[in-house]
Amino acid sequence: MSSSPALVGLSLGAGVQSTTLLILSAEGVLPKIDFAAFADTRFEPRAVYEHLDRLEREVARPAGIEIVRVTAGDIRDDAVNPDAEHYAQMPLHIRGNNGGAFMMRRACTAHYKVRPLKAEVRRRLGYPYPAAVPAGVFAQQWIGISTDEASRARFSDVDYIRHEFPLMLLKGGGSHYVGWTRQDCQRFLESRGFGNTPKSACVTCPYSGNRRLRLLRDTCRCGHHREVHTRFNGRQDQACAHLTSRGREAEPCGCGGFDNPDWRDAVDFDAAIRHGYARAVARGSALHGEAFVHRSLVPLDQAPIDHVTRAEWKERQTTLFEPREDDERGCSPWSCRGEDDDD
Repeated sequence: MSSSPALVGLSLGAGVQSTTLLILSAEGVLPKIDFAAFADTRFEPRAVYEHLDRLEREVARPAGIEIVRVTAGDIRDDAVNPDAEHYAQMPLHIRGNNGGAFMMRRACTAHYKVRPLKAEVRRRLGYPYPAAVPAGVFAQQWIGISTDEASRARFSDVDYIRHEFPLMLLKGGGSHYVGWTRQDCQRFLESRGFGNTPKSACVTCPYSGNRRLRLLRDTCRCGHHREVHTRFNGRQDQACAHLTSRGREAEPCGCGGFDNPDWRDAVDFDAAIRHGYARAVARGSALHGEAFVHRSLVPLDQAPIDHVTRAEWKERQTTLFEPREDDERGCSPWSCRGEDDDD
């Protein structure tokens, strides 16, 4: 039985840790991977897709690393289209007809992320489903989990994939021990010009904290906060005059006015799933209650997302030498961290 992988791939969520791994591989600090796979739910914020395009253009392609985008369908369309062939439910917040509150069982991560990633590994190994993968044939899959999240590391549940966590064994971090933390990754990305790496999660992930939702609501498609538009022009609907550094010169942003399609998409989706998934409703299985994206059980555009949660206050208790991190919650295919949220 071979102990060497047939290929080495990266599960590229396009967040801070997996972006760090891709760049380290491209620079030769870590071994060169054969490919990086991004599981696309087709409902990520536009900033994530722009970041992924930039990674492909500036990092992966020059290094000869292929970024492949795999998908199991459009999670938004599957939820709101009564003629959808299938759907895998999000962990929506439910207010039952009896007054009780609960969350739906999460099935979206397994269906829209893990399944297509496994299928891609099978394809590259030469044994697409339903062919059996011979014993001893496997791919090594890198996963971006840092030392401060070590408890999230998991073994693979299939023999043809073996998980590896390079950040946990990497030297050169801020501590005296082996391994990089998320802050080490953030510093590294800032040094490479990727300091604004976005969080990868569906626009309407029910696990989103208030901070992420505020960011989604208040960020223009040009990447600048709504306050920037007001500060430079006096009105949000006027062009953003923020100077953006491009090369050696600073140029006007070029945005014609504050516009946030991601937030509109989120509000529209929240309203569309109020009575459950459209396919189930069309088949006479309407939800016995109401579904919401936000845990407050009110429509998203009315939800109290300006409330600062306990988790946010805790993160603000940092030293002068450690900058406060943004909401790090994202959607990892192999270890969804939503359950760890703390309000």
